[in-house]
Amino acid sequence: MNKSLSEFEKNIGLDFADKKLLKQAFVHRSYLNEHRGFVFDHNERLEFLGDAVLELATTDFLFKKYPNKPEGELTSYRAALVNANTCSALALELGVNELLFLSKGEAKDTGRARQIILANTFEAIIGAIYLDRGYEAAFNFIQKYLLDRAEEIIKKTIVEDYKSYFQKKAQEVYGITPSYQLLKEIGPDHNKVFTIALFIGEEQVAVGEGLSKQEAEQEAAKSGLAKKGW
Repeated sequence: MNKSLSEFEKNIGLDFADKKLLKQAFVHRSYLNEHRGFVFDHNERLEFLGDAVLELATTDFLFKKYPNKPEGELTSYRAALVNANTCSALALELGVNELLFLSKGEAKDTGRARQIILANTFEAIIGAIYLDRGYEAAFNFIQKYLLDRAEEIIKKTIVEDYKSYFQKKAQEVYGITPSYQLLKEIGPDHNKVFTIALFIGEEQVAVGEGLSKQEAEQEAAKSGLAKKGW
């Protein structure tokens, strides 16, 4: 097994029974296009599974932690915890970036595309842990690296609600409520990337991308704030 992956196991405090599962979690589809004889599959099935485990664990945690919060607030809290920005930041902290199996082209990209790959890999790791060690081990991993910081992450995300702030400024300056329009969506159902445009009246102010429509709208609003100097 790759020494770095062994170190990764040590760092997260887990010893995988099936080392192949862990390695597969780091394999991006693009790598296989350049390495036809590579014996491992890409990580998208693990990501699909890990995404569901992450959402269940986070929902369970929030339901118990905030017994008096309504469903709408809990949904917002969950979105803050499981979005691509949060997951990719955690992946970076865990050193995932240095362990990825990527094509030469993908390896050069360090922008939003890499952020999405890191977030997906974080979910794939959760899927691998779930298959190898069960739900309790997966939950403990999620709690250690994500849920123990839930209040901090939620607070920061609420402060950075660019969409609400942009709407407030647009109404103050123009007397108009901004609108959002879906431009395109690409990728499989479990891993779509949405592109959304932000408008003030007929003026297209900015465009944003995200793994959900809500995330893309936030990115568009963030860009719009910068362009308007707000």
